[in-house]
Amino acid sequence: MTTPSDDSAAANAAPVPAGPAGVPGLPAETAPGFDAAARIPVATYPDYVSAQRAVDYLSDNKFPVQQTAIVGTDLRLVENVLGRLTVGRAALAGAASGAWFGLFIGLLFGIFSDSNWFAVIIVTVLIGAVWGTIFGAIAHATTGGRRDFTSRSTLQASQYAVMVDADVAAQARQLLNRLTWQSTNPT
Repeated sequence: MTTPSDDSAAANAAPVPAGPAGVPGLPAETAPGFDAAARIPVATYPDYVSAQRAVDYLSDNKFPVQQTAIVGTDLRLVENVLGRLTVGRAALAGAASGAWFGLFIGLLFGIFSDSNWFAVIIVTVLIGAVWGTIFGAIAHATTGGRRDFTSRSTLQASQYAVMVDADVAAQARQLLNRLTWQSTNPT
């Protein structure tokens, strides 16, 4: 008789069956040329632009950049509130998205229509805007006052590490030290 812990141990020990694309692996295992264990950080930067400039400098100096990665660490989600969302604004946003969808449908209908192509597009844009207005207003009204604001979310890192394969780390450090020296001592 087996115990539940025996069953879970047996399940963990069993290999994952191959699917149509083979045996699934972790992203670090499947990314071409990326071996997280073999890469070490050679420099860190406060922003992505600086890390990108460092890798570009490595590339300009014939460094094998295919052995390089820029890794953002200490990720955080930042949501910037853009403004208050009212039923009127929700209806206006719905009208705009409905008009775009109507334009798409109008272009499709216009291609296969024998009638006035311009009139077909105008009618479908207007119908899309009206339905978008109705659905936008109803969707916002049904929230009952929850989330009465619009926002934009971004994912940001506190710092960016330039990581390279261990066998070329000394060369990368030497080049990046030269870049740092050149930027602090312009001639």
